[in-house]
Amino acid sequence: MTLELQGVSRVVEGRAHIHPTDLTLAKGTMNVLLGPTLSGKTSLMRLMAGLDAPTTGRILWNGADVTGQRVQDRRVAMVYQQFINYPAMSVYDNIASPLRLMGKSKIEIDREVRATAEMLKLTPMLDRKPLALSGGQQQRCALARALVKGAGLVLLDEPLANLDYKLREELRAEIPRIFEESGAIFVYATTEPEEALLLGGHTATLWEGRVTQFGVTPQVYRRPADATTARVFSDPPMNFVPAAKMGHRMNFGGRANAPADGPFAALADGRYQAGFRANHLAINRHSGAAVEFVCELVVTEITGSETFLHLMHGADRWVGLVHGVHDLAPGSQLSVWLDPAHVYLFDEAGALVAPAAYAAAA
Repeated sequence: MTLELQGVSRVVEGRAHIHPTDLTLAKGTMNVLLGPTLSGKTSLMRLMAGLDAPTTGRILWNGADVTGQRVQDRRVAMVYQQFINYPAMSVYDNIASPLRLMGKSKIEIDREVRATAEMLKLTPMLDRKPLALSGGQQQRCALARALVKGAGLVLLDEPLANLDYKLREELRAEIPRIFEESGAIFVYATTEPEEALLLGGHTATLWEGRVTQFGVTPQVYRRPADATTARVFSDPPMNFVPAAKMGHRMNFGGRANAPADGPFAALADGRYQAGFRANHLAINRHSGAAVEFVCELVVTEITGSETFLHLMHGADRWVGLVHGVHDLAPGSQLSVWLDPAHVYLFDEAGALVAPAAYAAAA
């Protein structure tokens, strides 16, 4: 069981929503579409489902061309971020509704509804109406109605976006278990890198309608193919600074120098773009190899146990994430430290030329 996109694109009124895309999703895999709002995640899902027709390319299901097939004739289920349940029906009847449309017998319906409800921990709530449930329970009801169809492809379009933190954490933990039990191809859209890492499986990063990389989730995170993918798969987005290699030395931002060892040693002399994630900046020199950058502190955001530092380093705007609560004065000069082992190098076109040493060793 595979879903294959071959050169699939979507153009609306002259504007490309999805650029030509090749993608193959295998049976029993969790596949995350990760990208900011308007990057093309929902557009790509609608093409997969058959809700929209591609402008170019083909969509294959188990090797058969289903490009022009109606969504009703495909084994597809979708769950949206809104809780789409029938409010006048019980949870039992909500889950049973697609089975009744399929003409299944009462015995089959009862068996499948109760099995799906048990998988989603809804058995004690089968007699309740959706509005009597919590937000997480309502979303589980919507997910149960999607899964009970026995769909080979389950599309989840930011399904946890409208839930509070506690409910999101609860369902994030449950979805991989549900996915493993169902055996379907799951496609899960999110704007949050942390969610992609928690779900695991494979991740496709999207930017302005293009899939920039697709692969095993930790590998995409540790070895982004280019600066765009690195920016998408970092929260806050990855910081960048101009870099140059000169012999056995690396220079960052024209001000900080470090030995050109590890992954940097084999690089040709020249100009590069250095990238590093927010959590790798520090306000204390924890590593003897760390280099110092003097920045202007623009503003701080305290989350409770951590502090976001919004910094200007010359013309480059950075965000640092440091542990603890730090009362620092906006507008002041602040030294921050970065271990070169946490630096990725990209060429001037944005392609990765050297992964960070810590990632290469992972």
